[in-house]
Amino acid sequence: MSWPGYLALHESGELARRVDAALGTLAPCRVCPRDCGIDRLADERKVCHVGRHARVSSAFAHFGEEDCLRGWNGSGTIFFSWCNLKCVFCQNWETSNEGHGHEVDAEQLAALMLDLQRQGCHNINFVTPEHVVPQVLEALPIAIEAGLNVPLIYNTSGYDSLHSLALLDGVVDIYMPDFKYWSAERSHAVLKARDYPEHTRAALREMHRQVGPLQMDAQGLARRGVLVRHLVMPDGLDETRAIFTWLAEALGPETYVNVMDQYRPDGLVARRPDRWPELSRRTTRREHREALAVAHELGLRVDRR
Repeated sequence: MSWPGYLALHESGELARRVDAALGTLAPCRVCPRDCGIDRLADERKVCHVGRHARVSSAFAHFGEEDCLRGWNGSGTIFFSWCNLKCVFCQNWETSNEGHGHEVDAEQLAALMLDLQRQGCHNINFVTPEHVVPQVLEALPIAIEAGLNVPLIYNTSGYDSLHSLALLDGVVDIYMPDFKYWSAERSHAVLKARDYPEHTRAALREMHRQVGPLQMDAQGLARRGVLVRHLVMPDGLDETRAIFTWLAEALGPETYVNVMDQYRPDGLVARRPDRWPELSRRTTRREHREALAVAHELGLRVDRR
């Protein structure tokens, strides 16, 4: 089989079928767990504020990602504007909640992928793609015909639909989901999605079924698999332990996790800290060390940046 896998799907005609099926999910929209039911083909917009075409805030060679993704030439990162979550602490507020960026059609999105490959990037890294899976798939055959041949990374909040993930089976090489909160109550209060935990658990199971544990090549670059990110939150070790325990039991201790320590009050929290006092401070070094200890205790493979 050709590698990356999407090349074989394109050659067989299966990718074209996936594109048609994906575009069909735009009307009525069922691209993500919100299931808004609007006609995005007619450019209607609701929770994610995206209609027929995706919106991109930036595209560049990113050297701030994990070592196994950025390598020495960077990860070819395409940041999509807007989001299907409404995290009150979002550190990319202008992009995710104000839609900074510009709208792109399929040809323009394909051109961004190709330009990043020409720069020598080791992969194409789609950031916040949960609400634009059809648009990504629509652009992919155009890019392939023009020579795209690097791995694809699906860099997501974890709030994905199983239907969209099924369309990505064999297309995505590396899944990099967040797992933010375990409890429905905190997910409702902070992410504005009470069903986030259940959808994320189902999504991670499907991602793992498709690509398995993270695999590296001889140069230390990720080639296939799942890498889970978890942002350690203030006074959130109970959430962290629940998430890591589930990962070890459901996906296996060989699961890679990036235990992140860069939480800071931002977004709405920075504007109204009185509304979310538990989130109005940075995570401490002690909290991060304790989270790392939990991951090691459970036998998870902790990513070292």
